Amino acid sequence: MKNKKLKIKNFNYFIFFTLICVHLCLSVDKTFAQIAIVGETVWTMNGEPIKNGAILINNGKIEAVGNNATIKIPANYRVITAKVVTPGLIDAHTVVGLNGYLNQPHDQMALDGSGPMQPELRAIDAYNPDEKLVEWLRGFGITTIHTGHQPSALISGQTMIAKTIGKTADEAAIVPTAMVAVTLGDDGLAQGKSPGTRAKAAAMLRAELIKAIENSKKADLPTDLRSLIMVRIIKREIPLLVTAHKAQDIETALRIAKEFNIKLVLDGASEAKMIINDVKASGFPVIVHATMARPGGDAESLSLEDAAKLKAAGIPIALQSGFEGYVPKTRVVLFEASMAAGNGLSQQDALAAITIDAAKILGIDNRVGSIAVGKDADIALFDGDPLEFTTHCVGTIINGKVVSEAIR
Repeated sequence: MKNKKLKIKNFNYFIFFTLICVHLCLSVDKTFAQIAIVGETVWTMNGEPIKNGAILINNGKIEAVGNNATIKIPANYRVITAKVVTPGLIDAHTVVGLNGYLNQPHDQMALDGSGPMQPELRAIDAYNPDEKLVEWLRGFGITTIHTGHQPSALISGQTMIAKTIGKTADEAAIVPTAMVAVTLGDDGLAQGKSPGTRAKAAAMLRAELIKAIENSKKADLPTDLRSLIMVRIIKREIPLLVTAHKAQDIETALRIAKEFNIKLVLDGASEAKMIINDVKASGFPVIVHATMARPGGDAESLSLEDAAKLKAAGIPIALQSGFEGYVPKTRVVLFEASMAAGNGLSQQDALAAITIDAAKILGIDNRVGSIAVGKDADIALFDGDPLEFTTHCVGTIINGKVVSEAIR
């Protein structure tokens, strides 16, 4: 009887441990921690592309990259093949994650209309990592986005930089506070309210910067949210992201930046080509408007060739999906680069504008933007030339995990 009870007890232990093992097996991330990617063409964005290239990924980082003949693939690595491999794509300016695809008040969080200047509004507090548009972009190889409050107020709020994965905003964010969004021109003016003119908008912005200078000199820095973020701008810790399309508004932005010795990133900049020497002399980069954006309003002079013209002048550029006030709620920056490549940009420059050049402008090129040993394993896989509209994105890897294998 005693032996029978012992056998039953041992059997129960066996069942218990078996169930634990099954549970653990089912819980294992099926995306693999160790991956080898073999591509007919690998754009590392560190020089010319590698023909018949290979990339080893281990624990979320790029472990090795080179010609397939020189890279030994360990037996336990999952091997993924693709026609063309690029770094994960970067959208240099969007509002995805704050504004959602439903286009209803409850998922439109990129603008608070209660005041013209709200630099204290944090993008990370409004970012929804579960937004369907984030998933949609991820399927096209877009692994990093610079997102935040939309260009529809003088100072609409802060921006953030996030990976297109993560269960929470904190998990997705790689730079929680990246820039402060400013709009100069018609979109930054308030009908019947202040600012009502361009001169008033510039005066209000100057007044806020002067106040920040005064606060920065105080022994006890004010602790209100607006003062804290504006002092960071004066200290050149973060830049202003100034959306301005008209040449006169771009000149105003450059004038204010010089007066206060602050960092600036120009955004949109449809008429930058008209004052291209001034823009180049400033040394500030430009996140060019979405290539296929509709001309109208302040952006009436935009051209499909704007990115190529600024690049040819030696101005650092990146491309964006931008802000759209209609359905669908986002463009895909891959397609914007494709169109730019058909209108003056070389294939390499177009890819750079949504990878390494975008990473440099955003200050994250130590982690993303190119395929190099030690960088985050963010990779996009294609079945042909990424800049051809007939090509599909066939896989996306972020932080060394396969996060999409849908054919887009």
